[in-house]
Amino acid sequence: MPYHRFVEVTPESGAPRRRRGATGPDDDASVRAALVEAAGRGLAASPDGEIATRAVCEEVGVTQPVLYRLFGDKRGLLDAVADAGFERYARRKGELEATGDPVADLHAGWDDHMAFAAENPALYQLMFAPRPHAGSSAHRRVLELLEATLVRCAAAGALRTSPGHAARLILPANVGVALSRIAQPALYDDPELSHRARDAVFAAVLTDAGAPAGPDPVRAAARQLRSRLSLHGTGELEPVETALLDRWLKRLDQPG
Repeated sequence: MPYHRFVEVTPESGAPRRRRGATGPDDDASVRAALVEAAGRGLAASPDGEIATRAVCEEVGVTQPVLYRLFGDKRGLLDAVADAGFERYARRKGELEATGDPVADLHAGWDDHMAFAAENPALYQLMFAPRPHAGSSAHRRVLELLEATLVRCAAAGALRTSPGHAARLILPANVGVALSRIAQPALYDDPELSHRARDAVFAAVLTDAGAPAGPDPVRAAARQLRSRLSLHGTGELEPVETALLDRWLKRLDQPG
């Protein structure tokens, strides 16, 4: 069915507002962005974390069939809002100053994650709370950002396990504390809860400063070298040799 353009009068000003059918690629992109922004505003203002697609369409000035054509359904729109939330999260992380101490940066990253959740509770729940058949990549992309910091920790010899394993321990703990505070603030009102959880999880994945490498020094050395190569590379090896070395180091870092 073609999407026809027509004009309606807005109740606020009496001025005509053009309904858009988003009939071309450029128009599609601008209408899609406007719908995502409107849905994000509606989500932030909603007392129960729900939005109505009709209200979103009315704010942007398009018909509901346009929304369904661009996003498939309401779930697709929410996925797009979650992905837009990740872009905000990533920009925020990019503004955090990286110091010469990756462990300190890891601590700061946990605390900033908690601050993002407190400032954007509805968006945070959309990004991280389980949703059936969700197609957003926000959670995975946040995990990748965390892994990048953990690679720096591993390169400094400060990680007991691989960056991937450490990230999969840290992020669920960080998310769990944040979601608990959003959902049950009276029950999880201890101001030190976040730091205690952070310190407990970090103790499981970080080495003590100045401590020996542990029961498997070869594995620890392989992890550190692999992480340093991923950060800085080497001009001494051909690409195929670098790939082979990475494969060997990864194998040496596997549990026995």
